[in-house]
Amino acid sequence: MTQAELFPNWLEKVVYTADGPQPQVLMANDKVKIIVAGLEPGQKIPEHSEVTAMYHFLEGTGWMLVDGERLAVGPGATVVMPDGTVRGMEAETRLSFLATRIA
Repeated sequence: MTQAELFPNWLEKVVYTADGPQPQVLMANDKVKIIVAGLEPGQKIPEHSEVTAMYHFLEGTGWMLVDGERLAVGPGATVVMPDGTVRGMEAETRLSFLATRIA
């Protein structure tokens, strides 16, 4: 991306599948990656360690797993994690979020 880009409706970008999350990249470079993703009820993202990141939840309810702690998330919730934090996710209902990863 070499210039600003407007995404007027995130619903047009998010993908829900029976195969699990299919992150859609909104922007990526050598320092930052921004994605929008969705999970169907019962789907999970396994716990894993990752770089500094921010997750902002757009719709639905579920759990963000952060270093063994379960945090209830829903529309408007934002979780910010430093480098090396172990994280995962579980969807109770259809769950969508924006994530920004910072290298």
